[in-house]
This record gives sequence, structure tokens and C-alpha cells, in this order.
Amino acid sequence: MHYQTESWGTYLPPPPPPTTTVNDPLHGMERLASENAVVIFSLKGCCMCHAIKRLFCGMGVNPIVYELDQQPLGKEMEKALVRLLGTNSPVPVVFIGGKLIGGMDRVMASHINGTLVPLLKEAGALWL
Repeated sequence: MHYQTESWGTYLPPPPPPTTTVNDPLHGMERLASENAVVIFSLKGCCMCHAIKRLFCGMGVNPIVYELDQQPLGKEMEKALVRLLGTNSPVPVVFIGGKLIGGMDRVMASHINGTLVPLLKEAGALWL
């Protein structure tokens, strides 16, 4: 069951727990990312997450947004993202076409150097 909001793309209800183990939230996140063209893992009150969502929506992309602070396994998912990215700030995290792009710095660098639009087209998120 998907529900649409006015400004940030598609928000989904909490995902089911990963099928492997409860201790492996990365598996569940990778599965969710592989099923959608653009997935953003976010926190509702995070200004960097807000900026990423505005960027994608401004480009005409309808990302799937998972607000980790509203998910049952959100804290575990945040910890897994910290380990995956090797940073202190786990969000925002963007997957395009099932591939980890990274956080705000990586997405903005891709946007500035012109590689973001081709990634979005390849994933089927843009039809320019």
C-alpha cells in the first residue's frame, strides 16, 4: 500500500523485517533499494535529508522515502548505515537503481559533475 504526499515522493509503510535475521537490517535495506529506482533513507527532521528530497523532487524524480525515525527497525537501520558508510551521520543515504550512491556529499558531487542524471535515466527514474 503506497500513499503519496504532496512534496516528497512516495512514502511507504514500515517494511517487513529482513528475511535473514533481525540482526541484519542491511539485507532488508538492500532488498528495498533493489525494488525501486530511487530510495532515500532519511530522518524526518534532518535538514540535509530535506535538501536531498527537494533536489530529487525538483528534478521530477519520485523517490521512495523511508523515514528511519518512523520505522520499527529504524535505529538498527541507522546503525547499519553508519557501519556501511563509515561516517558519524548516517542520513541521508541514497540508492539509485539498487546501487548505493551515498550521502549528501556524494549525491551533490554527482549532480555537479553531471553523472547524476545518467544514473537516474539508467534506473528508469527520469525520462528526459
